[in-house]
Amino acid sequence: MFASLAPYIVSALLLFLLLEQLSYLIKKRNLPGPLFVPPLIGNAVALVRDPTSFWYKQSKTAGNSPGLSANYLVGRFILYIRDTELSHQVFSNVRPDAFHLVGHPFGKKLFGDHNLIYMFGEDHKSVRRQLAPNFTPKALSTYTALQQLVILRHLRRWDKTRPVVLRNLVRELNLETSQTVFVGPYLDKEARDRFRKDYNLFNLGSMALPVDLPGFAFGEARRAVARLAETLAVCAGKSKARMAAGEEPTCLIDFWMQAFVAEVNAGNPPPPHSGDEEIGGFLFDFLFAAQDASTSSLLWAVALLDSEPEVLRRVREEVVRIWPHESDALITVEQLAEMKYTRSVAREVVRFRPPATMVPHVAAEDFPLTESYTVPRGTIVFPSVYDSSFQGFTEPDRFDPDRFSETRREDQVFKRNFLAFGWGPHQCVGQRYALNHLVLFIAMFSSLLDFERVRSDGCDEIVYCPTISPKDGCTVFLSRRVAAYPDLSLN
Repeated sequence: MFASLAPYIVSALLLFLLLEQLSYLIKKRNLPGPLFVPPLIGNAVALVRDPTSFWYKQSKTAGNSPGLSANYLVGRFILYIRDTELSHQVFSNVRPDAFHLVGHPFGKKLFGDHNLIYMFGEDHKSVRRQLAPNFTPKALSTYTALQQLVILRHLRRWDKTRPVVLRNLVRELNLETSQTVFVGPYLDKEARDRFRKDYNLFNLGSMALPVDLPGFAFGEARRAVARLAETLAVCAGKSKARMAAGEEPTCLIDFWMQAFVAEVNAGNPPPPHSGDEEIGGFLFDFLFAAQDASTSSLLWAVALLDSEPEVLRRVREEVVRIWPHESDALITVEQLAEMKYTRSVAREVVRFRPPATMVPHVAAEDFPLTESYTVPRGTIVFPSVYDSSFQGFTEPDRFDPDRFSETRREDQVFKRNFLAFGWGPHQCVGQRYALNHLVLFIAMFSSLLDFERVRSDGCDEIVYCPTISPKDGCTVFLSRRVAAYPDLSLN
C-alpha cells in the first residue's frame, strides 16, 4: 500500500518545495538576497549558529540602494531595512492595518498576550498614560537611589586581582537592579532566585529555533515567561494593597499602583488593562527592555572607556568635581544633571553600539514601502537601528561623545538617525531611566575602580546574546582606586 503511494507522496513533497521557492522569489522580486533558500527552515540554522555574520551579510547585501535585502526564516519571508528613512516608514506606521511591533521574530508566541508592544490605538495610549507616574522626577529620584545602592554592592564584589569577565557579572547587576527598582519589596530571596533561573531560561530560548516542544530551549523560554509574568502579577496585587493603605511608594510598581488607587478612590472605574495579570505582562515588557539592553550598554561603556583614555580622564574629572565619593552621599538627581559630559558619553555609547540592533515588525497587510516595492503581508521586517546610527552623523565610525555637546548638538541635528530608543507611538517610555542607569554606572565604575582590558584577537567583535556585547565578554583587570568605598548606607 505504502509503496504504491510513495511516488505520489514524493511528487507532492517536491511540488510543495517548488511552490515554497516560487513564493519566496515572487515576494523577493528584484531585491538583493539569496536566489535559493533551504526548504522549510530557510536560513534559520545560519542565523542561530552565527547571528553576527548573518545580520552583517544582510546589511552588506542591502547596500546603500535600495537599502533593503530579503531572506527566509522558518517559513517566513523576512526583509532587512538598512536605510533610515525606510525604517521611519515602519516605525511611523505601527497600526492594525500596517505594521505590528513584535520585539522578537517569534515574539507573539514567546511573550504571550498581555504585552504592551502588541497594543494599538486608544488601548495603547491608555496604558502609556497610566505609565506616566512611573517616570516623574520624584519617581526617577527614587530609582536613582536604588540603582546606586545596587551598583555599589556589585562593584565591591568585583574588586578582584585576577581578570574577570564582566558579561555575566553585569547581567546579575542589572537583574538585581530591575527587580529592586520595579518590584523591590515584593520579592523575597526565594522568589528572586526563581526569577533569575526563569530569566536565564528565557534568555537562552530567545536565541534558539522556535521549536515549542518539551526539552527545546524555545519551549522552556515560553513557559519561563509565563512564570515570570505570574510572579510580577502577584507583586502588582501586593502593591495595590500597600498603596491602598496609604504607604509611600518605594519602587516603580508602587508609583503605578498609587495612581491606580487614587483613580478608584475618586469614584472612577479602574483604568482599562489594569488587572494584576495584565500588569504582570507589562512589567515583563519593562524587564525585557531594561535587562539585556542595559547589560549591553554597560559592557560597551567599559570597553570604550578603556580604549579612549582621554574620554575616561574627562569623565573622572567631571565626576570627582560634582560627586566627591568621600562624602558618603548618594548622587542626587541635580548632580546627575550636572554630569553633562558623562551623559554625552552615555548617549554616544548607545549610538555607537545600540543594544537592540534591530526592531522586528510584522506586515499585517501589503504595505507600499517604496515606489517600486510593496512589502507582502506576513513579512517580518527588521529596521536596523544599528545601521541608522552610522548614517548622517559627523564621522559616524568614530566614538566621539562631544557630538552630543551643547555646541554641536548632533542628537538634534541628526535626530532621525538616533533610533536606539525607537520612534513613533512605541518609542521607549523608559529611556530617561535607562540613560540615568548608564550615567550612574559610568560615573561610579570609572571613579571607584581602576580597570584594564585583557586584549585578545577579536575581543571587540560584536556577538549577539541576544543584545550585542564584545566577543570576549569584556574581560578586565579590576582594582579599587579609592582609599575606601563610599558608605551609601548613611543616607
